[in-house]
This record gives sequence, C-alpha cells and structure tokens, in this order.
Amino acid sequence: MQIIQSIREKGAAITIVVIALSLIGFILMDANRGQGLFSSFSTAVGKVNGEKIEINEFNTKVRIAEQMEQQRTGQSVTGIRTYQIRDEVWNQAIAERIFGDEIKKLNIEFTPKELSYILLSNEPNNPLLQEQALRDPVTGKLNLAEAQKALNNIKKFKGEQKTNIEQQVINPLKLTTLVAKYSGLINASVYYPEWMKKQDKANNGSFAQFSYVTVPFIEIADSTIKVTDEEINNYVNKHKEQYELEKGKTISYVTFSQLPSNADSASTMNMLTALIPEFAADTNVNAFLLSNSSTEEYQDEFKPRSAYGALPVEEIVMHNGAVYGPFLENGKYAIARLIGTKMLPDSVRARHILIPLTDRQTGQEIRDDATAKKLADSLLLAINTGSDFAQLAQTFSSDGSKDNGGDLGMYAYGMMVPEFQEFTFNNPVSSRGVVKTQFGYHVIEVTTQKDFKPAYKIAVMAKDILPSDATINTSSINATKASSLQGGAKNLAEYAAKNGLSMIDVPNVIKESDYSIGELQDARSLVRWINENKPGAVSEPFSIGDNFVVATINKAYNEGVQDASIARIAVEPILLKEKKTEIIIKKMGATPTLEAAASASNKTVMEAGADSTITFQSLFINGVGVEPKVIGAAFNKEYQSKLSPAFGGTTGVFVVKTNSIQEKNPATSEEEAQRMNSKMQTLRTQSGNWYEGLRKQAKISDNRNQHF
Repeated sequence: MQIIQSIREKGAAITIVVIALSLIGFILMDANRGQGLFSSFSTAVGKVNGEKIEINEFNTKVRIAEQMEQQRTGQSVTGIRTYQIRDEVWNQAIAERIFGDEIKKLNIEFTPKELSYILLSNEPNNPLLQEQALRDPVTGKLNLAEAQKALNNIKKFKGEQKTNIEQQVINPLKLTTLVAKYSGLINASVYYPEWMKKQDKANNGSFAQFSYVTVPFIEIADSTIKVTDEEINNYVNKHKEQYELEKGKTISYVTFSQLPSNADSASTMNMLTALIPEFAADTNVNAFLLSNSSTEEYQDEFKPRSAYGALPVEEIVMHNGAVYGPFLENGKYAIARLIGTKMLPDSVRARHILIPLTDRQTGQEIRDDATAKKLADSLLLAINTGSDFAQLAQTFSSDGSKDNGGDLGMYAYGMMVPEFQEFTFNNPVSSRGVVKTQFGYHVIEVTTQKDFKPAYKIAVMAKDILPSDATINTSSINATKASSLQGGAKNLAEYAAKNGLSMIDVPNVIKESDYSIGELQDARSLVRWINENKPGAVSEPFSIGDNFVVATINKAYNEGVQDASIARIAVEPILLKEKKTEIIIKKMGATPTLEAAASASNKTVMEAGADSTITFQSLFINGVGVEPKVIGAAFNKEYQSKLSPAFGGTTGVFVVKTNSIQEKNPATSEEEAQRMNSKMQTLRTQSGNWYEGLRKQAKISDNRNQHF
C-alpha cells in the first residue's frame, strides 16, 4: 500500500531528526515482548539489561521489515540485504528496550487521544497527509471525512493485516511522540550559566593579530619513521576507553576469481558475430531475440533518444537498418539493428478518467475487471457522442486530477506508466481510448503535443559475458589446492606469492554476528567457519561474490583492549605526528626570534588576524586551517613580549609571536541575540547524544550467531 510506504519514509525521517541517532527504522517497530509456554527455554537472540529478545519476536520483525522493503522496491529481499535488515532489527530491539526503560522511569505516556488528534490533524508528523487521496486537492490539508473513513477501515483489520498496520502506522507515531517528549525534557534542562555567558562574551569581544612560522608534517616522509608495537600498546593503555575491543578473530584470505577470462569474452563476441547475417535477414526480430536467448527484450515501440541511455543510437541509426556491432554495453556484448524511425512529441498534455479496481489505501477490491472495463467503455462512448469530459471526470474519476476535469498538465516522456505513455505519445492530438495500467482502467484524451523530434525503434541482441565451465573449474581447483595447505598464514602467503595472487590481511576483528568481511559483502558462511575454528586453521573454498575465498585465522581476541596489530591503523598516525614534532623542534634549535626560527627551518614569517576574524573561540585560521593550539597561543599575552616555544599542531609545528590583542566593536543587540541562540543550539545538540550514553551503560548480550 502506498500509504504504508509514505508513512515508513516520513516516520523514519522524523525520528532521526528528533533523537539524532543513526538507527535505521528505529521508530518502525514497537516491542511485542515474547512470552508463552516455552519462554523459559533458551530461545533468545540476545539480552538487554537482562531482558530477552526472543527469536519469535525478532523473526516477526525481520519478516515485516522484508515485506515493507519488497513492497517499496518491488523486489524480494535476498543476499546481503537479508543480513542488513537483521542488523537493523537488532539495533531497533536494543533501542526499544533502552528507551522503553527510560520512558517507564519518567512515566511518559502516549494516549489514545493523542493518537486520534495526530491522525485527524494537519500536523507535519501525520502520516495520513502523505496520502494524496486523503488531502484536499485545493488546500493540501487533510480531508477529515476521507481520513475518518480510512481509520474506520483500519479498525476492521485482523490478524497479520492488523499487526502490520500497528507496526507500520500506529507504533511509529507512538514512538516518535514519546521520543519527542523525552528529548523535550532534556532540551528544557539545558542551562547556560551566567559565568559562561560572561566568559564567552569576553572571548568573542577581542581579536588577536600574530606572526608565526610553521613547518608542515608532510615534509617528513612517514616511511622514514618507525612506530613500534610497544609504543602503540603504551599509547592504547593510556587511552583504554577509546580502544575497546569486542570478542572476535582476525583473518587473512586469498581470492580466486570466477570472473570471465579473455577467452570467455572473445567467445561471446564471436557468438554474436556469427548471428549477424541471420539477424539482418530476419523479419520477426522479436522471435529471433527470444529464440537466441537475448538478455535484452524487444519493445515494439518508438522511443526518443533519451530513452535508450548509453546505447550507441547514433551509430546504429547511421547503419540504416544494417546490423551494428558487436559492441560492449553495460558489461555485455551486443549487436543492434534500427527497425524504424518516427517523429514523436517531446512532451504531451492529456486528460483522463481513472476507474480503479482496488482501493489504494486498503488494497481491497472495489470492482472486478469486467465491471471496470464496461464502465470505462461506457464513459468513452458517452464522450464520443457529446458528453462533457470534465464533468464525467469529476463524477467518476478516482484520481486527484478529477477536480481539474481530469487534466494532467504537460509531461515529458518517461513520467507516466508505460501503457499510458504509449497511448499518449504514439497517437495524435484528439485521440481517445481506454487503456489498462496497474492503477486500473483509464479513459484518455490527448489534448496537446509539442516539440516533435526523431524517435527510434531499435532491436538489441545481447549476451552476458559469462565465465565458462573451464574458467570456473580452474579457479575451483586452485582454491582447493590452497585450502589443503597446513601451517596457516605463512604457507598460504607463500602459495599466493608463488601463483601471482595477493594475500589480504583483514585488520579489524571479525565478530561472531558479522556478515561481511572487508570487501567480501555476503560472507556469513565464512564468518560461521571462523566462529567454529581456531587460529592457524585454513578454510575450505567459499564461493563469495565473483570469487572462491580461502581464509586462515590469525588470532583470537576476547573482550578487552586492542593490541598493536588492531590499533595500529588508528594510533600510528598520532604517534607519527608526535615523533615528527620532536624531530622538527630539535632541528629548529634555540630560536629567540621568529626570524631565527624561519631561518632555521628555511621558511618565511607569516601574518594572521589582520582581518579581525580570529577570536578566542574561532575554529579556523585563513590560509592555515583548523589549529586550536595556534589560536590559544595567539591569545596568550605572555607571547606579546617573547616568542612561544615550538609546539605541534594539527598540520605541523608552529612558533607564534602575538602582535596585539584588541577589543572588537561591541556587538549589536541582534548579533548578541544570535550568538546566544547559537550557543543554546550547540548545547542542545550536545545533549542530543543521550541515546549513546544510555547504550554505553546498558548490558547487551548478542547471541544471534547461535541462530543465523
């Protein structure tokens, strides 16, 4: 149902704004806590503060989320998206319980009266406003009578239909409102004390002008400095809260490509080349494409150049009916032939009367196909014999255009569904007819056509470039040889080097519930193997994406603090800067003046702050970048009489000499009010991280790997 899609998108956007979280679809689900005869058994996928997340509850929410996505995209949920949805539902379940505990403590409620008020209001968070059929076409506001009908229909739902409506419509509103109330309480508690106001006003009331010399860190190559594991471990131990480690394992792996070889590509091209004479002579191109298993369907219609995308239409047209190709198109080989050319309008205006088969809000049948077709034919006959189109549209059409006599205005090619588009673009002005689309039966009249341009009917015979059995077998045999090796990473690396392959080391820890590993996206089967084996083990080949993958486990980790092998990627840049700072400062030596510092570093003395933009609370220095330490030094009055010591900043090493600290012109009342508002907004934004704080304090147990 369109309404469900609209509500889902609107609801998600509102909640993300309100609570400033990156929880996809957090508001879409309410907690249906799993209870029953078997609730005492170990059927939980996890716990939050001792409260179970039951497998039945979890699977139900996953199923509903998958159904919603399939409804929105028209495609079944498979592969990596299945794991992503499970991850989203897991985060939702955690958030619901953490937030639910806080709501209970504060006795915050969402009453039935509030629900009715929102659903029958023009509040921006009312999901019913997203449904065109429930809005007044003139004012854009909610049509109360239609909205009440929709609510009455919803109340009649039972079973799964009722559950889905609750999950997709009612619960999002409930959670959005509760979160807004909770956030409102937090925002109301934000306090801007007088001493801070005075200090901020003083900090913004003066500006500094200073001279400086800088030596950028990039002048020393990273490769010339060594950071040892011991140094990284020492740093991590001093900042343990930043480098916490979850339980898991690290691996390395080798890939064996299953992609088509050059020989496979040449074989596909030769196959199409051999078809050219037959394709050129065949008078039934549709039958030819079907019998030769073309991956491109033939559409027997004239389309403008823009509708053919990257297809080399100009070259095909120049061949004037002869076969063009083979050529590469979107990873396929293809040959093509121009079937015909026709002048078509660039844009069209039409009016219509829509006779639907089902109610777009509820999905319930309004009339059967035969009845709808008979009504549409009767209306067309009435119009052809003199009845007023606009009046009939206003009486019989279910489309929002009925109040405009069914007029749809001007529209370009591609804006309408195919059947409607085919009729209005390929028939002349004043043409009338009945056309069936996914929305029902349309009585159509073409009223205007503009800007006629060439349109083409083109047949494309295309073949995917697929790996041959020989290519796949060779890759499989090589992967099997690698998987038979013993000795872990060392022997696997030697095998890779000997055979011109790359051994990929995965720096991050693979956790028990992960479903992707680096560039290996749909890798849940490999993760399960990792969970079940010990360091040094070499896996059997796993088919992941376009590769066979053979992996070896390097190391197992329990919860704790990262060691150097894990933390290096984050800590090494920090320690490199520290080491470079020491080297540069030592090279500068004793420099009592800026000129001496510049000479020692082969640099020039620079000036900053002449434009009075550098206040104590500034973040940015023109021509330098974000350098808070430099700004702090510039406001140190001690450095007006002497040069600052050399110190490391964000981009390099600096020495600073403050030339002056001057008072700025007093801020106007408007500027002061704007500054106060900005400060309060900053404080409120900082308070918006409440969920992360709650989650950090929560005790979360993840047992999903035992079920999936």
